[in-house]
Amino acid sequence: MMMQKYIAPYLDAALARVGVELSGEVAFGVPRQEGHGHLSTNVAMMYAKGLGKQPRVFAQELVDALGTVPMVSAIEIAGPGFINITFDNSVYHAMLRDMDAMGDSIGRSTVGSGKSVNVEYVSANPTGPLHAGHGRNCAVGDTIANLFAWNGYAVTREYYFNNAGNQMSKLAESIYARVQHRLGASDYPFPEDGYHGEYIHEIADNIVAQHRSNVEGAAEDEARAFCKKQGELWCFGSIKRTLSALNIHHDEYFNEDSLYHDGKVTATIADLRERGLVYEQDGATWFALTQLGQQQDKVIVKSTGEPTYRLPDIAYHRDKLQRGFDIVVDIFGADHIATIADVLAGVRALGYDTDNVKTVIHQMVTFVENGEIVKFSKRSGKSFTLDELIDEVGADVVRFFFVMRAVGTHLEFDLGLAKEEGDKNPVFYLQYAHARICSILRKAAERDLRVSHDADLSVLTHPREIELIGLISRMQSSIERACENLEPHTVAEYLRDVAAAYHNFYHDCRILGSEPHLEAARLVLADVTRRAMRNGLLLLGVGTPESM
Repeated sequence: MMMQKYIAPYLDAALARVGVELSGEVAFGVPRQEGHGHLSTNVAMMYAKGLGKQPRVFAQELVDALGTVPMVSAIEIAGPGFINITFDNSVYHAMLRDMDAMGDSIGRSTVGSGKSVNVEYVSANPTGPLHAGHGRNCAVGDTIANLFAWNGYAVTREYYFNNAGNQMSKLAESIYARVQHRLGASDYPFPEDGYHGEYIHEIADNIVAQHRSNVEGAAEDEARAFCKKQGELWCFGSIKRTLSALNIHHDEYFNEDSLYHDGKVTATIADLRERGLVYEQDGATWFALTQLGQQQDKVIVKSTGEPTYRLPDIAYHRDKLQRGFDIVVDIFGADHIATIADVLAGVRALGYDTDNVKTVIHQMVTFVENGEIVKFSKRSGKSFTLDELIDEVGADVVRFFFVMRAVGTHLEFDLGLAKEEGDKNPVFYLQYAHARICSILRKAAERDLRVSHDADLSVLTHPREIELIGLISRMQSSIERACENLEPHTVAEYLRDVAAAYHNFYHDCRILGSEPHLEAARLVLADVTRRAMRNGLLLLGVGTPESM
């Protein structure tokens, strides 16, 4: 909260004068009720008991010790001992001056400096193109990674995948069957639960055209293995191209299969067994979760010898914590909610602190067009891919729509709204605000007017000007809270507020052609707003057009 820096030093000094030794920074908040000032603090209530005083009495002592403070027009005591502070307009002019001096750093923070975070997201297995439903995980995960980066953390963006297992076997069988059909074995059975998408035909065509010798006449196991590898390469290439179209790039690609090759799964189950948390029953290996406070034990290795998701997930999270990250963030769909508690219980049982493992569970997405639900299924071939969605509405809309609602709520993606080019479309609304400012600055430049960093800002007294300055001054704290709470949608909401405040300012406060001193000051405010809007849009992964 930018405004607090103009009162905090005076309050710290007043606390010292009344004998308080601070144990940390004084906390400020924005009063909920209008007329209760711009900032409020409960510092008197926090320290009064230790001094053997009534909070309101101690609050009055603090107010008396504060005396007259520059830019503060009133200090009042409310309720059980809150101190409410009201500033005069000069504080807004000081904040605007400071924000102008920040250049392109408006909204950035250093609260995470020296700390590292691993954000794992997307993590789709390479069995086909990303379908439209994957989009929410992609956009939410990348925006959360951006939030950490904007707050000064060292961020590792990680993609976890498995190129083994039953799904990959089905992919191999599906491709192999299509290859056999092209080689003349038209009656070769297609797997009942195989993948039917058009991409299977494309992969098969490529194998027959360029790698015929690897499948024709080869042993069936070898040919299937080749088909599997070609399928994996094609699918991963498709996934990476789609992510690139959304400006999403990962630093690490972690293969689940490496956990087995490197002995980490074996070590995990051995360590759990050593702690008396693993037992055999009905031919399967069980994890004694009831000993760890969970409701029931779970199978971690089936009677077939195939591990369930919990075992490699425990080994994977153990590996991440061993890599020394201060924070580990997992972005999961709602279908993972049943396993999270079990996995974290296993990691804790192995002696690791999971307090800094944060899980974000996003709910499912429904796509609606003309009032009807659009369905898709990767295996049936009725696939609505993420590529098709990007082609339909554009990458900016895709990224914004997937983060504009709280992740814990169901998201209805309105394709009709997404295609609109007007104020009803929230992306258009924000980008238009940015483009409108750029247009004004261009027109000013054509008249040889430049943004003057020495402009007299005291002439900005209109309520619309004060409202806009106040909103922009809260950008850094808004982004810090969004990062701390892992709530990227709050950034989208904040930007809508800024855009609305700017449109109101633009409507009520003439910029170009106003009195010279006022024109110069309003150009500064417009340019600071432009930079704030630009940074907010970039944080969300959305483009910043300068004309529309």
